[in-house]
Amino acid sequence: MEMFDQFRGIAGIAVLVCIAWALSEDRGGKPSWRWIMGALLMQGALALLIVRVSFVWRLMEYANQGVAAIERATLAGSSYMFGYLGGGELPFALKDGADAPLVIAFQILPLVIVFSALAALLWHWGVLRWMVNGLSFLLRRTLGVSGVVGLSGGANMFLGVVESPLVVRAYFAKMSRAELFQVMVLAMATISGAILILYATTLSKTVPDAVGHMIAASLVSLPAALLIAKLMVPDKGEAATEVEQNEPGLKYEGSIDAIVKGTMDGMQLFLAVIAIIMVVFALVNLADQVLALMPMVGGEALSLKRVFGWLFSPLMWLIGVPWAEAQAAGGLMGTKVILNEYVAYLELAALPDGTLGPRSLLIVTYALCGVANLASVGLLVSTIGTLCPERRAEAAGLGIKSWIAGNIATAMTGAWIGLVTWS
Repeated sequence: MEMFDQFRGIAGIAVLVCIAWALSEDRGGKPSWRWIMGALLMQGALALLIVRVSFVWRLMEYANQGVAAIERATLAGSSYMFGYLGGGELPFALKDGADAPLVIAFQILPLVIVFSALAALLWHWGVLRWMVNGLSFLLRRTLGVSGVVGLSGGANMFLGVVESPLVVRAYFAKMSRAELFQVMVLAMATISGAILILYATTLSKTVPDAVGHMIAASLVSLPAALLIAKLMVPDKGEAATEVEQNEPGLKYEGSIDAIVKGTMDGMQLFLAVIAIIMVVFALVNLADQVLALMPMVGGEALSLKRVFGWLFSPLMWLIGVPWAEAQAAGGLMGTKVILNEYVAYLELAALPDGTLGPRSLLIVTYALCGVANLASVGLLVSTIGTLCPERRAEAAGLGIKSWIAGNIATAMTGAWIGLVTWS
């Protein structure tokens, strides 16, 4: 049975690819099986390289150390501003065995502001731009995507769902429908640097080397996102949109301007995360109160998490989670898909020990690692509509498709990690 769990992800990947094809705008066309197999092999190779090759994983550990340094620096600022609520010295003695209070809004979320400012500065200095262009080059060479799609894919690894479209803002009016959809799915299936650090810090006590796993998840999800996007909205022979030099994009007037604008962008994200988490928890509680009025099932009251677990447990089982753990994993996936991935990660961090085995824990961590939720659909569509008003209606029409595609892509990533991870 354990061997069956190990390799069931192959069937899960096949089913996910078939779902994407079934939702295609052109099922009558002949997909390039060579390209599809190449994209699948690239996902598997990346998963093996990152997770199983010790040298590569040591590089990921350096990333963990870098994030720890940023976390310590952020704590210095938050403790100065918020005192013990921000992680400073406690003005009172704790009871025996009690842990120091953890206030998410004042100790963890300020990371978003600091990293946003740091990312803007590194972009202005050219460091981040060089990394984005390098990743874009690799995507173009390996998967044959157009220049604008490759640039967008590189940007999504480091910049958020609002900032990354700014990098390709000059091309929205020129790109084809297929390219527009690929750009949207890439945004949905990955997470930005600031959010990555936030999620990894939240999971640091639950998932060892969480930063490395978050980076790995976004890397493996890049070819997955492109594969699903090309299946759902195939190219129709349009000329590829290539990137030109000196096109207007994400620019700052100087280092101070980059720090200030990065800080302001981070502050907006900081407030947005707080507001979304508050509203989501309130809505979940309201839904649970309504469901509690219904007849009990299995001796327990109905709850949104149980309903999500029933709906999504078959999917989690398909990508490699044992059936005994699929209910808990399905509840987390449902929370991510419908509500918010950060809420899902908060719930994952709060699970009792032993709820998920080590392998299932990694599968779920990777499957949740993307911003494909309903709120992100509105955010992405409004951003594209603001940058290119003539494509607003088309982007809105592709919004729900990109949400579905983003979740299929991250589920595929979870399946691949299950295939290369041994219990």
